[in-house]
Amino acid sequence: MPANPKIAFIGAGSTVFMKNIVGDILQRPALAGAELRLMDIDEQRLNESAIVAGKLIAALGVAATVSTFADRRASLADADFVIVAFQVGGYEPCTVTDFEVPKKYGLRQTIADTLGVGGIMRGLRTVPHLWAVCEDILAVCPDAIMLQYVNPMAINTWAITAKYPTIRQVGLCHSVQGTAMELAHDLDLPYESIRYRAAGINHMAFFLKFEEVMADGSLRNLYPDLVRAYREGRAPKPGWNPRCPNRVRYEMLTRLGYFVTESSEHFAEYTPWFIKRDRPDLIERFGIPLDEYPKRCSEQIARWKAQAQEYRDAATIEVGASREYASSIINSVWTGEPSVIYGNLRNNGCITSLPEDAPVEVPCLVDRNGVQPTYIGDLPPQLTALIRTNLNVQELTVRALMSENREHIYHAAMMDPHTAAELDLDQIWAMVDELIAAHGDWLPAWVHGGVQRLRVA
Repeated sequence: MPANPKIAFIGAGSTVFMKNIVGDILQRPALAGAELRLMDIDEQRLNESAIVAGKLIAALGVAATVSTFADRRASLADADFVIVAFQVGGYEPCTVTDFEVPKKYGLRQTIADTLGVGGIMRGLRTVPHLWAVCEDILAVCPDAIMLQYVNPMAINTWAITAKYPTIRQVGLCHSVQGTAMELAHDLDLPYESIRYRAAGINHMAFFLKFEEVMADGSLRNLYPDLVRAYREGRAPKPGWNPRCPNRVRYEMLTRLGYFVTESSEHFAEYTPWFIKRDRPDLIERFGIPLDEYPKRCSEQIARWKAQAQEYRDAATIEVGASREYASSIINSVWTGEPSVIYGNLRNNGCITSLPEDAPVEVPCLVDRNGVQPTYIGDLPPQLTALIRTNLNVQELTVRALMSENREHIYHAAMMDPHTAAELDLDQIWAMVDELIAAHGDWLPAWVHGGVQRLRVA
């Protein structure tokens, strides 16, 4: 094995995210001499990212090198690790379309990047580009490990493992560790004293155990404390997302007995119970931030304009530590030093109550052998049932992509819990038609083909 890893970053124009990941990598002694290859189709953002990466290297005084690429395959040649982080279609026009067209039909969303019609459309325009990355990996770096940070995570992971099963890939998110930190905050406990075990699918995994390490080394179940704090009005505490008070997940804890690992604003649109056009009282009671993702995008764009100039003007850049798993994975594979992360991989029997080929999010051991998922067994039946409602949508979207069958796009939308709770069949089909037309060339050509609707006379 060479002395320093070659790390390709596809979508490196996501400068703030790149800064966090690269900063984490360069603070690990075994990775301090890494060869960083930044690739993006946006030349300006790519150059800005290269400046930031160079200043990170200077601030840390490490021997890493950075180079930029407009050609994806060239950036991947002989790479050891491939980090993928891009958004096909961007905020404008595609995210705006994903929100505005459904809104015409009375269907409101919060984030629209994982499930629902927004998640379906995002998957349709994203997966072909991920497949193209996989083709390049197989051609020029077939042994590389792909660290995939792109949403919709579950659809993407399912589609990659279905079409390119030999790709060594893991889908990564920060919802598990982020939620654990948030719950520790709500309970006024140090995060370091928390022990947990979670499993499910991306954005719908649940803490099967959530415990505190006591002075004598024993473990105390914290679920009663969380339920009590919610019922007494002491939780959730403010401070994480001021526009969403996180009541949805606490309410679901009292109904399911387990806490879900993705945010309330996300979870509200994965289920049929919280966003209803004729129930504004529910929106107010649970503090659900409708159209949240477009607001975040607008704020991030405005913030980046100021931040980019600060980075350009700064002689050096402060280096912190993020909660992302990428550097831990790279370090463990490169050095053999074991670590545990939460990753999204093909199930292969890890969660026995979910389909074998579904993508699941489970604890994984990482060492020189790569990312190795751990066995969970059956989930509690109520969690399995809820997760299956999301898998239905994801599987049908993947089937549409694999078979190039436009009808499955409608089927996916029909099975979406939130969409089905709000719209009738004619509305769903009309909305999908309008979304496809509005997305135009952002979608694969086959999506714009005709569709036969089966009718019974």
